[in-house]
Amino acid sequence: MHRISLTSLAHFSLVSVSSFNHHQFRHRFVAVSVRRFRTMASHIVGYPRMGPKRELKFALESFWDGKSSAEELQKVASGLRSDIWKQMADTGTKYIPSNTFSYYDQVLDTTAMLGAVPPRYGWSGGEIGFDVYFSMARGNATVPAMEMTKWFDTNYHYIVPELGPDVNFTYASHKAVDEYKEAKALGVDTIPVLVGPVSYLLLSKPAKEVEKSFSLLSLLDKILPIYKEVISELKAAGASWIQFDEPKLIMDLNSEELKAFSAAYSKLESSLSGLNVLIETYFADVTEEAYKTLTSLKGVSGFGFDLVRGVKTIELIKAGFPSDKYLFAGVVDGRNIWANDLAASIDTLQNLEGIVGKDKLVVSTSCSLLHTAVDLVNETKLDKELKSWLAFAAQKVVEVNALAKALSGQKDEAFFSENAAAHASRKSSPRVTNEAVQKAATALKGSDHRRGTNVSVRLEAQQKKLNLPVLPTTTIGSFPQTIELRKVRREYKAKKVSEDEYVAAIKEEIKKVVQLQEELDIDVLVHGEPERNDMVEYFGEQLSGFAFTANGWVQSYGSRCVKPPIIYGDVSRPKPMTVFWSTAAQELTKRPMKGMLTGPVTILNWSFVRNDQPRSETCFQIALAIKDEVEDLEKAGIAVIQIDEAALREGLPLRKSEHAHYLDWAVHSFRITNSGVEDTTQIHTHMCYSHFNDIIHSIIDMDADVITIENSRSDEKLLSVFREGVKYGAGIGPGVYDIHSPRIPSTEEIVDRVTKMLAVLESHVLWVNPDCGLKTRKYSEVKPALSNMVAAAKAVRTQLASAK
Repeated sequence: MHRISLTSLAHFSLVSVSSFNHHQFRHRFVAVSVRRFRTMASHIVGYPRMGPKRELKFALESFWDGKSSAEELQKVASGLRSDIWKQMADTGTKYIPSNTFSYYDQVLDTTAMLGAVPPRYGWSGGEIGFDVYFSMARGNATVPAMEMTKWFDTNYHYIVPELGPDVNFTYASHKAVDEYKEAKALGVDTIPVLVGPVSYLLLSKPAKEVEKSFSLLSLLDKILPIYKEVISELKAAGASWIQFDEPKLIMDLNSEELKAFSAAYSKLESSLSGLNVLIETYFADVTEEAYKTLTSLKGVSGFGFDLVRGVKTIELIKAGFPSDKYLFAGVVDGRNIWANDLAASIDTLQNLEGIVGKDKLVVSTSCSLLHTAVDLVNETKLDKELKSWLAFAAQKVVEVNALAKALSGQKDEAFFSENAAAHASRKSSPRVTNEAVQKAATALKGSDHRRGTNVSVRLEAQQKKLNLPVLPTTTIGSFPQTIELRKVRREYKAKKVSEDEYVAAIKEEIKKVVQLQEELDIDVLVHGEPERNDMVEYFGEQLSGFAFTANGWVQSYGSRCVKPPIIYGDVSRPKPMTVFWSTAAQELTKRPMKGMLTGPVTILNWSFVRNDQPRSETCFQIALAIKDEVEDLEKAGIAVIQIDEAALREGLPLRKSEHAHYLDWAVHSFRITNSGVEDTTQIHTHMCYSHFNDIIHSIIDMDADVITIENSRSDEKLLSVFREGVKYGAGIGPGVYDIHSPRIPSTEEIVDRVTKMLAVLESHVLWVNPDCGLKTRKYSEVKPALSNMVAAAKAVRTQLASAK
């Protein structure tokens, strides 16, 4: 596939030198000279969109705040796309993706492409613009956003399509074609990437007014004509390859779902004629049935597999691979930040080469690099040893191409030697191992760490101590992080303000938050977390075995980015982490003040985790550190302690057969943290944005006294579990309003939600709270929303009292 002329490639070599280190710089020029006589077979599934310094985040938020125009946002976006394409071209990447950029989410982009806009957004046809697009993503002043949920087992979130028999699909966003043409105008021929039609439908849900039993796959024949239009336009624009992401193929699928894949690509076959077609899967092994279905698809030229998390797939390939097809071998991990073991990858690739043939093997990433940080070159504070163990997205592109070159007989010996030395240093480094921690974690295995009494007995003891009203109100933890607050933290970190000045500023902020909650008459207070940058990073910075990046940002949803810590060694807690701030806050009020901690499973699932020991071992180590903190908070007089496990479900393996093992050690880790506290200490946990119904028994098994849980944005799916007869004896607070939207819910709306909850939950266990923390909202939104929430709780209390 001839992509760009040598002159334009040489020009690109000089464009973005700043974004590569000297090893990458060397590889760029090797790539230029190599291409004169041989094209390397390398491919990238997808790339981060936010930019090396979160340029897209700031452009989006400026646009949403009305501070910049659509044209200014588009200019930032096109600059980022151009840089990404040029970077990949510079390293010699043969198959460069386009249409993996998104202003919010790739599934929402597909919804826009298909014109599947829910009626409440008032779209009347034509090309979908920012107004309708961002209303679907974020809601607006009059209507709520579409549901958002986790993308498989990652911390990325997608916008769930709402479909039904009456949706009038129409080609309404030409983004895929426009971006292909945009790259081509820069001299880069790309593979346009589309979310595949079957995965799109299986990732959707029936719209609110549609029967829950409605078959989403029945819409296949309605959406395929739109896909055909897109394919036809891409062909006309000159595309020679097209990539369909069909990640649902790695799930447990029934025969009807597997048949839908065969049917879809049979029906697309004539449209795809003359194009090379890649079906990309990622995040796990494919089952034997899915492998047979996939490798038999009509009109398909190549198959992409995750060979990092999907090592069993290699056995399927060995047992038989179609002789005329390409294998896109995902050997470079798109989900983590560790440098690839190049020697091990070459062994794997050479074995595969023997099966599929040299000219049919393409070196690739295991999945999109969206799930890793952007560029290691921006990390100036990490020490040299640790840095040598790492590879971010830009470095992974280099690794893919180094492997492809080595396979084609042009191995860069110096690059491979450096890589081998880095792996050896990581194995032997004393900073990785702490024998005392390993011993303590091993000793945990003899107990299941349950509290001594039943939850109903504990709740009674806690009520005597706390004296809370029926339907107690609380919030989830964080309050808005203002520009001034972020500035104080930044200046303290940069040593521009003294510790005394910093402590005074944070205490002042806590005082404001406590006063506001008292004015609003909230029952159980929080200190607002003004000292915290991120719910995982804050703890990781105070635990040993963790490292932190300056710019290791990863997109979570929309403009929201997280900066996962790197767990490189054994974990322990040198000293108390939150006791100072929690006790300072409790001294300001007579009402209970929650101690706020992040649980071990969430710290694990929201970090880049070491890959040299089982995840469960690392989780037990973190649990011991959090246990020390819980017990110190209790000693300091904090009677309510919340241990957030927002990401418990997110770590659930994608295969049902592996669920029980994960849930066993994950739930055990949570219980370790609080098994030693008194009955009168109330343990809360919080979970957000996931489907919980299938793990409700594990949630009960966590044995928390109170759980607050996301509910409002996912159409109250959670409540259906209790309608189906699951008995939950602990306190529970299903969220009464969605904090991810600027919309302010009315008192009546919240009364209605609470009344629905009381139809399936006892009043003595029900709590009233928002869905999630308030960190990303403005005070102008938070005050009226919480005021309405408290008013709603009081109104329902009055109704309950008068009904007695």
